[in-house]
Amino acid sequence: MTGERRSFGAAELEALAVRGLLASGTAAPAAASVAKALIKAELDGLPSHGLARMPAYCAQVRSGKVRGDAVPTVERLGASGARVDAADGFAYPAIDLAIATIAEAVEASPVAAAAITNSHHFGVAGHHVERLADHGLIGLVFGNSPAAIAPWGGKDKLFGTNPIAFGFPRDGAPSVVVDLSLSKQARGKIMLAAREGREIPDDWALDAEGRPTTDPDAALAGSMVPMGEAKGAALVLAVEVMAAALTGANLGFEASSFFTDQGDPPRVGQFLLAFDPGPFSGGRFAERFETLLGAVLGQEGTRLPGTRRLAARERAEAEGISLTDELHAALEELAAG
Repeated sequence: MTGERRSFGAAELEALAVRGLLASGTAAPAAASVAKALIKAELDGLPSHGLARMPAYCAQVRSGKVRGDAVPTVERLGASGARVDAADGFAYPAIDLAIATIAEAVEASPVAAAAITNSHHFGVAGHHVERLADHGLIGLVFGNSPAAIAPWGGKDKLFGTNPIAFGFPRDGAPSVVVDLSLSKQARGKIMLAAREGREIPDDWALDAEGRPTTDPDAALAGSMVPMGEAKGAALVLAVEVMAAALTGANLGFEASSFFTDQGDPPRVGQFLLAFDPGPFSGGRFAERFETLLGAVLGQEGTRLPGTRRLAARERAEAEGISLTDELHAALEELAAG
């Protein structure tokens, strides 16, 4: 999408997104959860995971690819484990349930985990571990996605971009969040470039013949380049195991697209793991972590992961969220039903 841009308040856009989701057949609790997640992505300067997803999300609810009335359920697995069924609905309500379950479980155990199955696109992985860190927990999240990356040495896409994120709590300061898409760049950024008619760098993706390309459409028909080449491809495999095999979800090559309203529900998986750092560190985690961060920042030119994201959030909260007129018009149209 191209054209003029305008700034809007976060609350205004969140309400607009809720109306669009409701008009498409999404139940109110799920609409609120989805809209909140998309607005947080916009605030953090991550538009590929923000409101640009709304047309696809709403189309999938209308077609039945996403169950708009799905209510996630939880099965307890002892004192510290849980299995959450997203029931072919949006991932965000299932993530909400998983985090609430983990937060309760760590009161009795220093480790808790939740597997999510029959799920969908779960947005910004870092936001989920940030929420765990807000509970004072070290959090890890693994997610798989529809096929986009070929195994190293191969040509046909097999794995998703399979994000992984870590969240580390701090006392009196924002949590440190490490959020990695295991492709060199997020697939959503290529989708956004295609919509806006922009070329992409030639080291982001390969076309269907395995050749580097600057054409986002050719890239989407081909495969993504893994971060770190062969080492990154091995990590992609590990995340596929944690997010799909471990949760009983669809593997990347079995999952339908997050971007179209055609096909069956993608039924991908996510796995959340959380630690209470106090018992494991003998009460020294905060001191040891701050010593480490101080050593990092003591070198000229360094910064902590997430610094730009937090700066973007602060700026957007003060100045508003910038959208193209075309995207805003599309959101208004969705809200009008």
